[in-house]
Amino acid sequence: MQRLLLLLISCFLCTISQAQSPEEKPAEKPYLKLGGALRFNYNLSTWKRDQLERGGDFGFDLFRINAEAEYRGIKLNAEFRHYSQAFGGAFLKQGWFQYDFSEQSQIQVGLQQMPFGIQQYNSNNWFFNMTYYVGFEDDHDMGIKYIHNARRWQWQAAYYKSAEEFVFGLAEPSPNRYSYDVTGRNKENNQLDFKLLRRLGDSLAHEIGVSVQGGLLYNIDTEKNGNRYAGAVHYEHKVGHSPWNIKLQAMFYRFNPEYPAGVAHNTLEMGAYGSNYNVANNGEIYTAGISYHIPVETRLLQAVDIYNNYGYYNKREDGFENAHQNVLGALFTAGPM
Repeated sequence: MQRLLLLLISCFLCTISQAQSPEEKPAEKPYLKLGGALRFNYNLSTWKRDQLERGGDFGFDLFRINAEAEYRGIKLNAEFRHYSQAFGGAFLKQGWFQYDFSEQSQIQVGLQQMPFGIQQYNSNNWFFNMTYYVGFEDDHDMGIKYIHNARRWQWQAAYYKSAEEFVFGLAEPSPNRYSYDVTGRNKENNQLDFKLLRRLGDSLAHEIGVSVQGGLLYNIDTEKNGNRYAGAVHYEHKVGHSPWNIKLQAMFYRFNPEYPAGVAHNTLEMGAYGSNYNVANNGEIYTAGISYHIPVETRLLQAVDIYNNYGYYNKREDGFENAHQNVLGALFTAGPM
């Protein structure tokens, strides 16, 4: 993944020298924007006795590199992340090539976000919402996506051959990745997504959306394809001049892997950030989020965003306990931090 990102960036850097030729038209000069982030994390977990005795841990969390480029109608968007080894190490979060047919229509090819539910995030916090941990929030897969975005209507259609692939063949998918995908003895395969969005109101502040998904699950042991499907409806209120942001979403999903005889059929293994864990094969997730933006005109602090994100996970499997998650917090913006 490191070599791939460096190759993509170097290809566009090479075009800069070509654009300096006197025969090149000014309009054809390449565009390149580089960015990134450095993040540390202070963690104090009340259920870890050793942390309480030490007063918590303060250490490295993330180093990120972003690249956006455009040359002769082809655009590039890539993001490479390096976490601590405990969180999966280094991997590509996203990376795609884009072509714009018009101001309203575009196509993206590569590792890009799956069009499902509220985008880009169904949350306001560092932990995300419960949809993220089942692979339905800010999920990135390998495929092709078409986007048509008019003033009041938007629709997206996508085909994904697979999730992120690091080793081709029958090897188990690696959990060293950003977004949660099927791992273990199953692999995501041939997935279709469709999302329709309608904007309402004079300021287009109200968005109502419907999403559907269907695909296959290839089992390494049986060498057979199971299936998966999901659907969601959502509402979001967002407008540039209003301090309020409201997110409401209801979704269901069904995973039907083709396990060999003797293997329990009520769970599926998923992974990200270097770890795998099991999720219920069937369930519904209901989420609600609200945030309020407070501008602060000081030299040090520019804004405070107060938020609360709630999620309820109804597991449709016998003997499983349903789950709740509530995250109350605030984001403080100070210059570039």
